Amino acid sequence: MTLDDLLNNTGEWIRCTGPVSDIVMSSRVRLARNLANYPFAHWASKKEQEAILAAAKESTLSVKKLKDSMFVEIGKLDPIDKQFLVERHLMSKEHMIDAENKGLCVGQDEIISIMINEEDHLRIQVMKSGFNLKEAWQIIDDMDTELGNLLDFAYSVDFGYLTACPTNAGTGMRASVMLHLPSLVMTKQIGKVLQAITKLGLTARGLYGEGTEASGNFFQISNQVSLGHKEEDIIDNIERIIKQIVDHEQSARETLLSQNREALEDRIWRAYGTLKSAHIITSTETIDLLSLVRLGVDLGVIKQSDRALINELFVITQPAHLQKMERKKLGPNQRDVKRAEIIREKLG
Repeated sequence: MTLDDLLNNTGEWIRCTGPVSDIVMSSRVRLARNLANYPFAHWASKKEQEAILAAAKESTLSVKKLKDSMFVEIGKLDPIDKQFLVERHLMSKEHMIDAENKGLCVGQDEIISIMINEEDHLRIQVMKSGFNLKEAWQIIDDMDTELGNLLDFAYSVDFGYLTACPTNAGTGMRASVMLHLPSLVMTKQIGKVLQAITKLGLTARGLYGEGTEASGNFFQISNQVSLGHKEEDIIDNIERIIKQIVDHEQSARETLLSQNREALEDRIWRAYGTLKSAHIITSTETIDLLSLVRLGVDLGVIKQSDRALINELFVITQPAHLQKMERKKLGPNQRDVKRAEIIREKLG
């Protein structure tokens, strides 16, 4: 499997095959693990980083669920390929920086990915479509057991798994759900919802995780602390809160349809019309308009498209994907023209 093979596949997070996929785009569970007897990645010397990379590569490629997976050394990739992997949610933006001795292992179906020498020696990620945290947890728990038999993880009887950031210590687990909440944004309820989840120990980020702002009405909600909590309890707590947010979004959608149907449909159709006719369009405008069109599809207002196609457009219209498809570097204006062309073709 190569990077070009990924271009021709549908990423797990946009397949919309999981439960409640009209509101919940994807569920992700991530584990932070470090090798004993080595400094944390940011403190390790070049030789130590090389040793960590070699040990992690050998072990990850022997895991059953990663048979026939792809392994790349980030330092050997060009900037477009690095951004391409970020756009597919297979690695973080931080993993692009100072990329020497950093690696990435990606399973064939893009459900599993493992970053090596990011903030921690290993960042193991499992992503499932829709509201599917428990299945994601089961997959990653099995992998963690298998990797733990191959690698000596840094562990303390008092503190659990040791991590570079203290908030990740303990289980080392971060569970998150990507939500599409356009109706809560339109009805101006989103502020109260985000304030409420903060008080409950969760945090909200943008489409590409930490350090990114919410765009396209997407919010990634995850636990803030893992120390002192069991994995199952973290999952149960997030699931309980996400179910409440989903209920609020569904109620907001019903309210908009019953009280402001004409105004809502007008916004949706204007967005659809702009996307179908534009010849130059930015990535920011695209994601905002696609958010409205996706809402229109979910509500049955737009029947000419389906959710899977709209989800695909969220990804393939991103800058690196456009350039990978064209097999060359494109300037901002060239990308805006190509993006509009692809959208017209797909919606036409």
